Amino acid sequence: MLEKRLTLFAGHYGSGKTNIAVNYAMALARQGKKVCIGDLDIVNPYFRTKDSEKELHEAGVELISPRFANSNVDLPALPAEAYRLVADKNTYAVMDIGGDDRGAYALGRYVPAIKEENNYRMVFVANCYRPLTRTPEEALEVMREIEKACGLAFTHIVNNSNLGPETTPETFLASLDYIEKLKSLSGLPVFLHTAERRVAEKLSISPVFPLQLQEKYFDLPSQRPENRPLWG
Repeated sequence: MLEKRLTLFAGHYGSGKTNIAVNYAMALARQGKKVCIGDLDIVNPYFRTKDSEKELHEAGVELISPRFANSNVDLPALPAEAYRLVADKNTYAVMDIGGDDRGAYALGRYVPAIKEENNYRMVFVANCYRPLTRTPEEALEVMREIEKACGLAFTHIVNNSNLGPETTPETFLASLDYIEKLKSLSGLPVFLHTAERRVAEKLSISPVFPLQLQEKYFDLPSQRPENRPLWG
């Protein structure tokens, strides 16, 4: 599939946007592209693109994130340099958008420039195992709320249905009917199916983008799988 210069990942809280954005940015860099990833999440202080700063740097991916990301300072503001994501036409930019409509408001300031260039892919990250998107109809409602908040329509869907470390090939396969229904309701194609590498290697369906999970996401007790209903 022809790559767009801008790829934006948005969806429900805990759908896995950040992990996909990080993996996708590094995949672009492996293709020899100049890549910059922007953390536009001003809502969720726990799962941040900055958690993977070392891995991104080693892959040659530039990171733009809020100044106080991963600190105890609650300052929901985006750095001015984030405008480079839409202004620098020589760079492939990946945007990690905050969860639901509240997080999507931050994207609004960039939408006029994004529409003007018209070289973007706006991706809804769907996870049928999240509490508020267990049905395609619920996922569609979240999708429409995000679109209304930011003023930009989704163009594709990513199927990132998972149960974190407990995900099995059967877990993934059980999500396919859900995704087909969401495709039908939204009229959008699937951009990627994703799964943790150990699961992806066991699947024979058409390509599944393998994800490398970051164990550091579970460093705090409240973030570990046993203390959270689903991984995000």
